[in-house]
Amino acid sequence: MTLANKTAVITGASRGIGAATARHFAEHGANVVLIARSAGQIEAIADDITAAGGSALALTCDVANWNDVRLAFEKAEAHFGPIDILINNAGLIDPIARLGDSDPEGWTQVIDVNVKGVYHGLRAVLPGMEKRGAGTIINISSGAATGVLEGWTHYCSSKAAVLSLTRGADLEYRDKGLRIMGLSPGTVATDMQVQIKASGLNPVSQLDPSVHIPAEWVARGLAYLCGPGGDDFLGTDFSLKTEEGRARVGLPRTYP
Repeated sequence: MTLANKTAVITGASRGIGAATARHFAEHGANVVLIARSAGQIEAIADDITAAGGSALALTCDVANWNDVRLAFEKAEAHFGPIDILINNAGLIDPIARLGDSDPEGWTQVIDVNVKGVYHGLRAVLPGMEKRGAGTIINISSGAATGVLEGWTHYCSSKAAVLSLTRGADLEYRDKGLRIMGLSPGTVATDMQVQIKASGLNPVSQLDPSVHIPAEWVARGLAYLCGPGGDDFLGTDFSLKTEEGRARVGLPRTYP
């Protein structure tokens, strides 16, 4: 599938992977809908895209709130027409803490955004995609979906749940013509890595910043999965951590 003239909704689009993906997809002709709570940031990115000749719409939305998501997706379709692609990217990792030290409200907020946010996105687009018999949904996953790290019980639990959502949605909708998968990028040079490093917990916080891949690599991986190459990964996670995965996308085989 080419991105040209396709409508792509990207959650968590105010920075990092989401912002890079919005810019990359727009450069390849997609109509991009940027969704995030930070109105000023997504509006500025949308303005940049439009000024460069692209097509973009910024919609303020809290993905943890179903009514917010429902209304935002309705506005997206009213503006651009049917949604062809959904990138469920919005996610949190703060507050990082051991279970006994964790803040119950903070722990719950991560689950609300990382799990319910993905569910809300799926719930918003699945009926329309099923009716049309086409659509691509990519959930941003992580190695944390199948592993456990100190201080990350909330994040690991949330990503394990997202992997189950990916598998379940694929089970229910692949035969309806929908393409649903995850992308596990590895460590990415975003604000999340700053938060992780500041925590001082687990080996990831000790990594040198030079080993993190740029968000633009993830955007290219997502674009690849929107094409026929993604068919090999329906119902599972495609990993950019492997040399094979990066080679498929046309990225350098080794990290920076």
